[in-house]
Amino acid sequence: MEAQILSRYADRPLPRYTSYPTAPHFSAAVGRDTYRDWLLAVPADSSASLYLHIPFCRSMCWYCGCHTTITARDAPIAQYLAALHREIDLVTDALPGRMKAKHIHFGGGTPTLMKPEQFGLLMDRLRARFDLAADAEVAIEIDPRTLEVAMIDALAAGGVTRASLGVQSFDPLVQRAINRVQSFDETKQAIEGLRAAGIAAVNFDLIYGLPKQTVESCIETAVQALELAPDRFAVFGYAHVPQFKLHQRNIQQSELPNGAARFAQSEAIAAVLVGADYVRIGLDHFAKPDDELARAFEAGTLHRNFQGYTTDACDTLLGFGASSIGRLPAGYVQNAVLIGEYQRRISAGELAVAKGRGFAPEDRLRGAIIERIMCDFRVDLDEVCGRFGGDSRQLSATIALDPLIRDGIAHRDKGIVTLADAARPLVRVLAAAFDQYLDESPAHHSRAV
Repeated sequence: MEAQILSRYADRPLPRYTSYPTAPHFSAAVGRDTYRDWLLAVPADSSASLYLHIPFCRSMCWYCGCHTTITARDAPIAQYLAALHREIDLVTDALPGRMKAKHIHFGGGTPTLMKPEQFGLLMDRLRARFDLAADAEVAIEIDPRTLEVAMIDALAAGGVTRASLGVQSFDPLVQRAINRVQSFDETKQAIEGLRAAGIAAVNFDLIYGLPKQTVESCIETAVQALELAPDRFAVFGYAHVPQFKLHQRNIQQSELPNGAARFAQSEAIAAVLVGADYVRIGLDHFAKPDDELARAFEAGTLHRNFQGYTTDACDTLLGFGASSIGRLPAGYVQNAVLIGEYQRRISAGELAVAKGRGFAPEDRLRGAIIERIMCDFRVDLDEVCGRFGGDSRQLSATIALDPLIRDGIAHRDKGIVTLADAARPLVRVLAAAFDQYLDESPAHHSRAV
């Protein structure tokens, strides 16, 4: 792609489109009473996916954009888990019946800071309140630096099938610049322990756009990571939002690469992974050809939610824990972000939802269009509008595709809009053309590349 065109778009602040409408457009107009009504309206014979947020770490990684807090003690974690158990009961009591669940994801923070017995009890509570499928995918995010053998055994006994390990970069200079020193051997030891326990599916998270990072160091990290043969990679661009994440002020804006440099880093990592026969999926994922994510991409059945790209087509995602976001047929909900406020609400016997967003008819239509663009790099506007009762001609009048077509980013053939192959890192730019709520403020979003 021409450098001039790339520079015009790469630094634009845009959503990651893991939801639509996006989280900055949630409001307090949706609260606990609305959530209760929405839960009651969920079809009793439907399935739910579950997300559990564990917002604790032992040290702060300066690049982190997650809702987490640092604790050297275990007591705050135990207190929080008690509230989490109670929330599971409150939510399931509000549902019209016992629901099936096939996808469970533990995110953080560092979920594996739980004691092994605490994780076992939490899985027991989920099995007591939901019908977990025999082949349910149970995924958990892991910091290899704090993973202990006893916890690996507990994960296996609890039914975990997939582990997602934070790697970010193996470059010592980068690691020191982001306050996350993690050796290759630590990562290798964690992988070997998980696989020996029967947890065969492994994901790695890598990040580009970090301070001290170069194209060469990105390539070296990708090559090293391939030695451990994970099933999937997620390769994210660092989002620098120090006005929201105060610890990011330890990273100076002047030390960060610009859009063109970030593009070069991301493409260098992609070249290494594709060269090793991983399938490039969507904006930032890579998977082995026989992985179900790669198969879904090839079949056009890939989906996108707050955990990124997924095979999960479930309409109901129940979020548990402080700051967690759920999706119901009627709209999105988000729990209170602060741990203390979350625990206060749960202790009072209240649902912890603090804000959300109900779906307007056009939200469903535009959300489906954006999801197909993010997943497939193309969308058939006539087909999607037909499913949602929309008018593709009327919709087309509200979007500004001509500049993107002129710049070679997108093509249009009647009702089919396709992202140019060379412009795939700019997929969020095309998706944003269909976002009627887009806030151009750089305070809310990360760079397009």
